[in-house]
Amino acid sequence: MSAKDCGSHDHCKSHKFYRHHVFRWVFGIVVFIIFVILVIWLVLRPTKPKYYLQDTTVSNLTLYPNSNTLSTIIQVTLSSRNPNDRIGIYYDKLDVYAEYKGQQITIPTLLPRGYQGHNDVSVWSPYLSGDGVPLAPYLLSSLMQDEHAGYMLINIRVYGRLRWKVGTWISGHYHIDVNCPAFLTVNNGDDNGYGAVFHFQHMSSCSVEV
Repeated sequence: MSAKDCGSHDHCKSHKFYRHHVFRWVFGIVVFIIFVILVIWLVLRPTKPKYYLQDTTVSNLTLYPNSNTLSTIIQVTLSSRNPNDRIGIYYDKLDVYAEYKGQQITIPTLLPRGYQGHNDVSVWSPYLSGDGVPLAPYLLSSLMQDEHAGYMLINIRVYGRLRWKVGTWISGHYHIDVNCPAFLTVNNGDDNGYGAVFHFQHMSSCSVEV
């Protein structure tokens, strides 16, 4: 009996009906699970984490006009709060670095991976550094002017990936981009020459995109 003759027999028809029924049953279960997850997600409405810049100190800022480069050491203190009552956050990768007028002036520093529970707060105090970082001539000139004036504005950036946790369900990866402006002033009274120490003392909130 060939395959094309099978359609005229009752047991072949029953087999096809059974396969079709199983497929519809499995498909219905998958749709139901997706629907339940979507409803839970919409009801919980996860809120993106809140970030705050608590402290920034530029302990070294050395400019090299001949080569249009800089070397710097910056210590920052960042805090993050999970504002959700029922949703946890896995931080799988977070890099923090400093920017000046849109240009990165330190190498990325990797923050520790971890889990942030409901309404938990995490605090990090990394050192950010850059040695021989090339700058456009106009940026070097602007930095020199800011240094002599005794103030400067830099941005502390955090970029990475996170996952949401709802009960036993864990989402896929989401990108997170944090921008923390820091207005720094000289705190040692020495605003002449290179190597002045700049400090930031007032906690400020950061913009967060997820």
